Amino acid sequence: MIFKLDMVHTIALAVVLLLLGELLVRKIKFLSKYCIPAPVVGGLMFSILALILRQTVAVNFEMDTTLQTFTMTMFFTSVGFSASFGLLKKGGVKVFLFLGAAVGLVVFQNILGVGLAKLLNLNPLLGLVTGSIPMTGGHGTAGAFGPFIENSGVAGANSIAIAAATFGLVAGSMIGGPTGKRLIEKHGLSEIKNVRSEVHVITEEAVEDNPQLLVPKKIYSATFLILIAMGLGTIVSSILQKTGAIFPAYIGAMLIGAVIRNISESTKLFDTPMTEVNIVGGISLSLFLSMALMTLKLWELADLAIPFLIMVVAQVILVYFFANYITFNLMGRDYDAAILSAGHCGFGLGATPNGVAVMDSLTLSYGPSPLAFFVLPLIGSLFIDFINSGIITVFLNILG
Repeated sequence: MIFKLDMVHTIALAVVLLLLGELLVRKIKFLSKYCIPAPVVGGLMFSILALILRQTVAVNFEMDTTLQTFTMTMFFTSVGFSASFGLLKKGGVKVFLFLGAAVGLVVFQNILGVGLAKLLNLNPLLGLVTGSIPMTGGHGTAGAFGPFIENSGVAGANSIAIAAATFGLVAGSMIGGPTGKRLIEKHGLSEIKNVRSEVHVITEEAVEDNPQLLVPKKIYSATFLILIAMGLGTIVSSILQKTGAIFPAYIGAMLIGAVIRNISESTKLFDTPMTEVNIVGGISLSLFLSMALMTLKLWELADLAIPFLIMVVAQVILVYFFANYITFNLMGRDYDAAILSAGHCGFGLGATPNGVAVMDSLTLSYGPSPLAFFVLPLIGSLFIDFINSGIITVFLNILG
């Protein structure tokens, strides 16, 4: 028996699962503790149900994922708008150093993933879907590149990418705290103990000391700018495709978003309301993830269970040693460097909120680190997704 859902039914179901996920995250401590995203919870529950129905009573679902692609492009366009070169320069040397560390980890994650895939006699592209795509990229990048790689002939790539992203979220949260604690105590970096930190994530508006109130006009402007960038981006993407290189569908829109943002900042001819852009992007991401997770074909993971575990555990080991011996040394071997190294574990294996949560748990015990709470969210929220997509694209073209 096959249940067919058109695009309206599909996105409506995605919203229901998103709301269910939010309820479960609030009610189940484990989910909130490890910052598991609500759309991941709701969508994964449905995909597990679909697996059970398929295996027991031969029930299958066919869904129109047109709006999944649309929301994915909208989210990554909002990521493009976040690439402010002016803001990057304001952050000073530490911001560039941590950006370098984050980029270095992305490259190593992909080299490790591809190398292990070849060692295990698997398609090298499977190495990418356990590399920086799900790890540094998280569920958003996994949901975008997974189907792209699967359409290139790699069966199960989407399911593997999402599963790896979920594994990374939990693993990053678990190793980040111990990593920071070890560095602080081994090097005698704690001068303030048992002080509750009042530090919060520094948003872009706080950085610019110009808090913005949400008003309808700015939400309209943000939505319209994103849609314009998406439209122009299709032209850019079509031009890029003619080069013969491999590019994800959203790359043109993301580039146009970055161009619009930096023209806005340099010329002051128009305003780019970033608070509202991020809100629209966040809504798009939630809907996209919910649809991506609920359409997973979990039965495709069965044949790759052991190789999958080998590759994701190897990524955890890589991040641990990278944070301890590269991030820590590069950032100056001081207290802020230790906090950033711990945050890099959560950030490099899952998402920026993971990294922030890890740092917050440490500063509650050892004292505040305003520098760390400025640098990591700035790089994680504004730049790494943009750069990660570019590096992944380079690897796709090398392997293709």
